[in-house]
Amino acid sequence: MSSRTLFAIVTDVADSLTRSGVEHLVLVNGHGGNYVLSNVVQEYTAAHGPKMSLYPQGHDWTTARTDADMETSSHDDMHAGELETSLLLHVAPELIRAGNETADWTANHRPHLLTLGMAAYTTSGVIGRSSLGTAEKGKAALGSLTRSFGEHQRSLGI
Repeated sequence: MSSRTLFAIVTDVADSLTRSGVEHLVLVNGHGGNYVLSNVVQEYTAAHGPKMSLYPQGHDWTTARTDADMETSSHDDMHAGELETSLLLHVAPELIRAGNETADWTANHRPHLLTLGMAAYTTSGVIGRSSLGTAEKGKAALGSLTRSFGEHQRSLGI
């Protein structure tokens, strides 16, 4: 779906919920780099006050990495690396493909990522160090993310 359509859908849903008496909405973003949702929340908040939050945000991921003793940074571990592999090893290890332990791929300099896409920087889809992933790190990261979700609720007065 286009960014314009996503923006319109989220705004329409938020307006409908408000009319139905729901005062707050937390958008759970399952895709990093989804800038449209950040813009929706920012614009909606500017027009209506603190009624919407986007979760998780960069600081939530950074805290989860720290709490789970991750070795990589968010920039260096962008896709299918230590963090995502750890989360999957904890909640759904059967989804991890064979060869994961040797799938590390670094592409720390990605100046034209938005223009060229990931394919310009990786042939496998991995940008990060999946070999560093463990179920224990995944459990700690998920616990941290759960705690930070509560902070989003509190920021909205829920």
